[in-house]
Amino acid sequence: MTNLDEAMQIELSEDKMSAFLIFKRVEGAIQVSVQDLERILAGRGVKHGIERDVLGMISARPQDFYFSQNIVAKGTPAKNGTDGYIKVLFEDEAAQDRRPTERSDGSVDYREVSQLANVKAGQLIAERYPPLPGASGTDVTGGELKPKDGKEAHFKVGKNVVVNAERTAMYAAVDGLVTKTEKDKLNVFPVYEVNGDVDYRSGNIDFVGTVVIRGNVLSGFKVRASGDIRVTGGIEGAEVESDGSIEISGGIIGNNKGLVKAGRAVRCSFIQEGIVHANEDVVVTQSIMHSNVRAGKEIICLGAKGLIVGGSLQAGDRVAARMIGNSMSTATTIEVGVRPELRNELGELRATIRTLTDSLDKTDKALALLNQLAATGQLPPQRMAMRLQLNATRKITAEELLKAKESILEIEKVLEDASNSRIDAAHTIFGGTKLVIGRYTRFVKDSMQRVSFRFIEGEIVPVPYVGK
Repeated sequence: MTNLDEAMQIELSEDKMSAFLIFKRVEGAIQVSVQDLERILAGRGVKHGIERDVLGMISARPQDFYFSQNIVAKGTPAKNGTDGYIKVLFEDEAAQDRRPTERSDGSVDYREVSQLANVKAGQLIAERYPPLPGASGTDVTGGELKPKDGKEAHFKVGKNVVVNAERTAMYAAVDGLVTKTEKDKLNVFPVYEVNGDVDYRSGNIDFVGTVVIRGNVLSGFKVRASGDIRVTGGIEGAEVESDGSIEISGGIIGNNKGLVKAGRAVRCSFIQEGIVHANEDVVVTQSIMHSNVRAGKEIICLGAKGLIVGGSLQAGDRVAARMIGNSMSTATTIEVGVRPELRNELGELRATIRTLTDSLDKTDKALALLNQLAATGQLPPQRMAMRLQLNATRKITAEELLKAKESILEIEKVLEDASNSRIDAAHTIFGGTKLVIGRYTRFVKDSMQRVSFRFIEGEIVPVPYVGK
């Protein structure tokens, strides 16, 4: 009869979440009961998550398990906590991923200002919900696995809003329009309306709030708003800049002059020889022709025409159109995986780390001197208070330094990862188009239909288009 302890060994995975039974060299027949197997597992410290059905099968036909690693126990993983979140009660219309209605003439039917997120002073506009705790897990040896706590959510406070003392609710401080600006700050802005074109009669506009223009913005004029900008006509070669979103019922005809720049999104019918920058999305229903367009997230041109031809387009995540390029092989460059705002934030964080490291070094030197005096009993009372204050300062600085370093690691990981970036042609992409994903380039030689380009295993490859 084979000695069971010599015939079998129990191995644990590195994280102790799995236990394996392995038969070593077996001579002759082997008889083993479930109780025997449980005893062997207990001898190896395995006491949780034992797979008794598997033990029963091994006991019944041990020869079936001779030449494999057999999982006989599985740990219970910890369940991480749920992050807290902010619920905005009056969501900014421009921030929603909606598709505006396209009329038969190709123009776009945007909602009137009366249908936007108008609020009164003192009205609740957002609520903060706390994180939910996680649940501990247990490895196969009975050891506790601590869950990760959910992260607290924090209000991103903009202009003309107030937060209660408990920091659970945000209210409007003035009558106006709820608007999200860069980095998701919540604001309430008053509304300024221009009933007609922005021309010599109105002059340039610079307004701390949301601007509604019931006409066109003519070439050479400037419109600047800290809220959203809504234009019921079109924009010619003008400079239009918003900290929020810019919505244009007509299109942009830039003649390679001017600039349309949004802290969040730009939405319009078409862009022709325009320069358009958005920190989030650029959504166009008809066409983007011979233009320079840059978006932090996505450039979408998937309307009935949905044409991108000529010029240069850059997006952080995705460029999608029905048709890219044309049969004349007009030079068109599409680039994704570009995150200029993250690169800027990375530079700022590195500068912050240098400042914090320098501050920490000075604090440590001062503390070392005070600790030396305290050790020899020569620390005067007034210096004791300074020592306490320096210790508190050091703790805060060290925490800020750790957060900055963690943020840098997260940003570098995002910048290196181009696996989620894509270029979509819902109908056709023509030869002559230059594609760039991250640091890699591919030239399209022949036309392709219904295709997406992704970065896979070190190269840009076409895969069937399946929509978003």
